[in-house]
Amino acid sequence: MSGTASPILERTDPTGGHPAVTLRQAGDRSLLVEYGDMELDLTLNFFVLAVDAALADQRLEGLIESAPGFRSMLVRYDPTRVSTSELIAHLTKLHDSLPAEQEIEIPSRVIELPIAFDDSQSRAAVERYIRSIRKDAPNCEGANNIDYIVRYNGFTEREEFYDAVLATAHWTGFIGFFPGLPFMFPIDPRHTVVVPKYNPTRTWTAEGAVGLGGPCYAIYPVESAGGYQLLGRSLPVYDLRGRNRVFKDNPLLLRPGDRVRFHRVSEEELMSMFDDVRGDRYRYRIEEQPFDVGDYLALRDRVHEEAEERRRHREEASARTDVP
Repeated sequence: MSGTASPILERTDPTGGHPAVTLRQAGDRSLLVEYGDMELDLTLNFFVLAVDAALADQRLEGLIESAPGFRSMLVRYDPTRVSTSELIAHLTKLHDSLPAEQEIEIPSRVIELPIAFDDSQSRAAVERYIRSIRKDAPNCEGANNIDYIVRYNGFTEREEFYDAVLATAHWTGFIGFFPGLPFMFPIDPRHTVVVPKYNPTRTWTAEGAVGLGGPCYAIYPVESAGGYQLLGRSLPVYDLRGRNRVFKDNPLLLRPGDRVRFHRVSEEELMSMFDDVRGDRYRYRIEEQPFDVGDYLALRDRVHEEAEERRRHREEASARTDVP
């Protein structure tokens, strides 16, 4: 019996401020390009997005599309127009041409969004889960997820958690799972909040709900099932009908590389904004602002000790807390 061929086509070691690269065959029309080790490191995502931007600028005949993930990218191509070896050579050339990570600048936007913490629809989703799926879920005690997040992270009260959400911009690493669903990570590591997901998942979540799973925030683009712990609600980030001008050219508000900053509003104010979005009276606050990876690395080094102390405190609290 003959052995099975490895899907790994090429692998390079980290060098010159660039991460290790692994190229895998993914079917007969795609390559999966993986960067670095399997760990949560935002600099890997920065490199993915830099490569994605370079691919868009230096189009290759036969390249159909690229889909960036957190530390990987799926590249689809037409094998009748470009060979796998030609595509690998093109990718290698792009990788080599990129500057070291501290010199990378990524096209980015800063988007300000309102958030209403502990809103009625998030509580309704938790209450429905208790009634119909799991009444003993430790993350749903008190018919909300916020108190569990507070306990799991060792915060003294809800306001301390809310401050962490508001204190930093959140980096949109990739879009996926549902159309328009952003996976966002705090840029300032001092304000990282971590929590396990539901077990099992919910069957219903409101549009615009803001959830947290692991260290990742998400805004639910449509009513859907979901497994992230709910902490509040924001505005629509997806609209196929284009009822607000921000969606006229693209039904997805957010894209990889965007930074989201939340500001706090009441639920009454948020629902009024919902109506204004649908009536095309609300204007989303969006500012083009390139992201300097060097500045991020300097921030990370500057706050390292404080972030590590916060991590230790968080892990001590999580060890004392039941997991769903």
